[in-house]
Amino acid sequence: MTPQDIDLDGRRFAGVTNSADGEVGHATVFTYRQDREVIWAEYGGGAVVRGYLVGTRAGEVLRFRYSHLGTDGQTSGGVCESTIEVTVDGRVRFHEAWTWESRPGSGTSVVEEIR
Repeated sequence: MTPQDIDLDGRRFAGVTNSADGEVGHATVFTYRQDREVIWAEYGGGAVVRGYLVGTRAGEVLRFRYSHLGTDGQTSGGVCESTIEVTVDGRVRFHEAWTWESRPGSGTSVVEEIR
């Protein structure tokens, strides 16, 4: 199965790695939804109380904006571009490049499907 063939609807993901400026970690869980080229997700856990993302998909690339409430009581948001990879065992992995819009900082992260 190729990344373009993967339907993300209903799949759950967790953070694997993140840059120092990021707030998503191992305890952060994302539940993705997909309707053709439209994607969205709700997420939370770890440093994130509640978060949402919404955007589009073109083949193996996701482009979206995210917004969340941190455990510190601050709201934050930014933009992200993710590339889909299919692991050897058939799970989905996202390689992400993100930038905060609400504060200084940017980085990269990896988010992987939970089974």
